[in-house]
Formats: sequence, structure tokens, C-alpha cells
Amino acid sequence: MSLLRFDGVKKQFMGRTVLADISFAVEPGELVGLIGPNGAGKTTMLNIMTGYLPLDGGAVYFQDRRIDNLKPFQISRLGIRRTFQLSKNFPRLSVLDNCLVASEAAGVPRDVALQRAEEILADLTLLRLADRPAAELSGGQQKLLEFASCFMTDPQLVCLDEPFSAVHPDIKRIIFEYIQKRNAGGTTFLVIDHDVAIMRELCRRLVASSAGRIIADGPTQEVLQNPKVVDAYLVSEV
Repeated sequence: MSLLRFDGVKKQFMGRTVLADISFAVEPGELVGLIGPNGAGKTTMLNIMTGYLPLDGGAVYFQDRRIDNLKPFQISRLGIRRTFQLSKNFPRLSVLDNCLVASEAAGVPRDVALQRAEEILADLTLLRLADRPAAELSGGQQKLLEFASCFMTDPQLVCLDEPFSAVHPDIKRIIFEYIQKRNAGGTTFLVIDHDVAIMRELCRRLVASSAGRIIADGPTQEVLQNPKVVDAYLVSEV
């Protein structure tokens, strides 16, 4: 049984087709990269599967349960967490309290949540900033904090929208290594990013999209050498 499955998903905006018959699956324990040029529909897929956008056709399933008709908080409670291209933290709350908000909503006992938060923040080099307001963090640290919040409820699937974009190389490496650590522990990941070099190193499998369609799906190196993928990236840069 696949953990996540897109089945013929379609989406239009003002008559323009953004997603056309998107179908692919993610198996438990996989670390899958979703790549493609700007406008390929990658974030739209993520927004549909996490309840932020309705679809116009097809369905999305999580553990064989249809989820595209659920609200974001209901989907989160099933064990799916995500980040956004622009971090969505609570600026007036402390770094620690930002983490605790996620666990409170899921009913995690406070003593368990505190221990979990300290471990995660330490791994992500944010523990020394635990009492600082989130608004005082740098852009890269904001990404780390949103990333940290994802793991406060021990999710089954984590979806990351451009986690490596516009951050310092040191922060990229911290995120990279933590993804590897959690994936080794059994967490499944779906990662969107334009950094082909880091996606080649991180992901064993890539799903490539262009103009709202899946154009390649398979082992990372095979996908990156696929003529359709090469053409899609070259055309996007002309």
C-alpha cells in the first residue's frame, strides 16, 4: 500500500490548466524529490494534498484514504506535515513556543513536548535561541524553525517546499543532514527544490514535472539525464 498517491489530479486557474492528469505514488520510507522548472505545478500539488487548494478532477490518497476533501488541520492530524516557500512562524512567540504550538494542537503531553523540542532544536542549532522571539531570527533560521516544528508530532510524511532556497550553505547542510537522519529513522519525505545538485545528492528517486504533467519518474540519475527533463530546464532558462 502506497503512503501517498496522486490519481489523475487536475487543477485549473481561470481557465488555464495548471495540473493535467497528475499520477504518482510515494511509498513508506521513501525520500522523493519533486523537480521541474518554474510554473510546473509543484507547489500546486503540495497545496492540494495538504488541503490549501481544491482540485478540479482526480483524487489524492494517504494510506488509501481520500484526503483531498479534508481541511489542512485534518490532514495534519493524519500524520502529514509541511513547510512553505516563505516560512510561516509565529513572530511574537519564542523559538521554543513555536515548536510547542504544534505539539499542543496534537495533544502531546507538555513534558514529552519539551524534551522533544529541545532535542530537535539542538540538532538544528537553534537551542541557544530557544527563548528569543521568532521575529529576531535570520531568514535561514526562520526556515530551520519552521522545519523543526514539522517534527514535533512525529509525522509519517513531511513535505518540504524549497527548503534549500536562499539560505546559507551551512544551513543547507543542517537541513540536508537532518532530513537524512529522520529518513533513516523511517520518516517519509517529499521534497520540492530547484537546487539540482543538492537534490541529486539527497534523493534516491525524482519525479519531474513540466507544464502541469509528469515527464519522468525514477532513479535520480536516470531522471536527470532524461531528454524531456533536460529540455524542460533548458527551455525555462531561455
